[in-house]
Amino acid sequence: MSSSDSAQPIWLSILRLLRWDKPAGRLILMVPALWAVFLAARGTPPPLLVGVIILGTLATSAAGCVVNDLWDRNIDPKVKRTRDRPLAARALSIWVGLGVAIASFICAWILSLYLNLLTFWLCVAAVPIIVLYPLAKRVFPLPQLVLAIAWGFAVLISWSAVSCGSIPAATPCLGTSTWFLWGATVLWTLGFDTVYAMSDREDDRRLGVNSSALFFDKYVSHAVGIFYAGTAILLAAVGSSMALNGFYWFTLAIAIGLWIWQYYRLCQKIIPHAAYGQLFRQNVWIGFILLGGMIVGNWH
Repeated sequence: MSSSDSAQPIWLSILRLLRWDKPAGRLILMVPALWAVFLAARGTPPPLLVGVIILGTLATSAAGCVVNDLWDRNIDPKVKRTRDRPLAARALSIWVGLGVAIASFICAWILSLYLNLLTFWLCVAAVPIIVLYPLAKRVFPLPQLVLAIAWGFAVLISWSAVSCGSIPAATPCLGTSTWFLWGATVLWTLGFDTVYAMSDREDDRRLGVNSSALFFDKYVSHAVGIFYAGTAILLAAVGSSMALNGFYWFTLAIAIGLWIWQYYRLCQKIIPHAAYGQLFRQNVWIGFILLGGMIVGNWH
């Protein structure tokens, strides 16, 4: 344990454990959930539901971070980027970590009780994926796909929370647009999390940890470009199927321009190590730009 960790108040270490000192990772899960709730409600979801969705994503992502750090508490100390995490630095005990994880899941469960039955069970179905994602890094060559599927649940949960509570059971409440958005979210997550994983390639290779950045090897930049291209195509399908107005298409054009720039940057022979984190964080802004387009795009 470093001297800075030992001198740090336990509440501050818990905040760091929850990654609330690094909001990008929390916001980037919130984005597809908000995409879905605003699209499903045609731009005007109930404010209380939006609040539940926001708090639910915060609680869920917090739980996921703690579970990840519990799994990796003996690996993180060997990686420069993660060695100062509270569990890795032994600033917090395993029991504190377990307690925080359980408390986060309980908060998410309480919030899910506000939702309809289908949405509640979708929340339940997401939990094993969240818990087992860190294990996937040890046994599955493309663990970012597992994370992407977990992110996809944010779309299904939010969309069903709007549409499945007020439509008769005989009527499908998860339509074509839902699955277009789900696919876009999965591919987008594969893209930005592969970029994130590129910064850890040498450490992951040395430790025998799997990642998409290692799986695609010298073609990784092109793989990210393909993921972003697929995201753009499916988001275009969302806009077309829902007849969104020109403002949505304008924001999609901005997103596509930024993704093309990211692809160009990743294809450079020499990339500063800090650039990977910058490109990852840029996707948060891209997501919120698109959210604005989805909200205004429903105004007719």
